[in-house]
Amino acid sequence: MRMKVSDEGLALAAAGGDRAAFAGLLDRHYDRLFAFSFRAIGNRAEAEDLTQDICLALPRKLGGFRGESRFTTWLYRVAVNAAHDRRRRAATHAKAASGWGEVELARRAEADEAAEAQDWLASAMATLPDVLRDTLALTMDDGLTHAEAAEALGISEGTVSWRLSEIRKHLRALRETEEVGR
Repeated sequence: MRMKVSDEGLALAAAGGDRAAFAGLLDRHYDRLFAFSFRAIGNRAEAEDLTQDICLALPRKLGGFRGESRFTTWLYRVAVNAAHDRRRRAATHAKAASGWGEVELARRAEADEAAEAQDWLASAMATLPDVLRDTLALTMDDGLTHAEAAEALGISEGTVSWRLSEIRKHLRALRETEEVGR
């Protein structure tokens, strides 16, 4: 009977160059990383790219994993940072492209149509500030506890609770505004 190796054990082995351990980590966590990326970015193609970027950076970043926290907490921290970086680059690109005239206007109109096609929750999440969106993305489907999300985000557990309260208020107000507009 083979014992299941912990994520932390695989991470430390992968950091030492063990390719099988790295493959095991990806096998265990790829779907979870993609789900987080999709919730954080709100666009499937961008989420796929973000997930691939995270996976490509992991071999280098694993050298910084010390095993002081759960591997998944550390992995979410890496994912949150990657999502922030991607959004910053997209904002910079959009700002640089804003003067491109009709081509840019057509691109933006197409992007707006694609955003409207997404379900209500994805649209609502996109209106949240980054810190609230990341908090919701971590606690929503993956079911991280407030303590685990706090550790992944580098904040207190009370701050996670406060952020979730703010998210509920924001979503409630958004829904009420939409219902009044009907």
